[in-house]
Amino acid sequence: MQIAITARHGALSAATQEKVTAKFEKLSRLFDRLSAITVTVDLEHRDTPVVDVKVSAEHKHDFVARDQADELMAAVDAVIHKLEQQLRKHKEKVLDRHRGVAPRETPTPTGQEEVGS
Repeated sequence: MQIAITARHGALSAATQEKVTAKFEKLSRLFDRLSAITVTVDLEHRDTPVVDVKVSAEHKHDFVARDQADELMAAVDAVIHKLEQQLRKHKEKVLDRHRGVAPRETPTPTGQEEVGS
């Protein structure tokens, strides 16, 4: 999995880039078919940085999240939380498809018969 970190309107220190990379590497624990992660940090407003993330997975699935916070790491944590939710939901859909789960049927109340036309 490749992780690319870019900054707009400023630069990130090497230590900050390493911290961000370490946090995003944990996403592969949730979904092992991730191929690339692109992180863009917009530092135009230094007091409220914006973090945009695009996660590419196999079979043409892309997951996107964006957040803005008072601190860079708070925004990164919020984006990771959003992506974790998306990845979990996608993984459940894929697993349900492979399990052959039938769509839920609406049960009729007991004691009543369906009336045909």
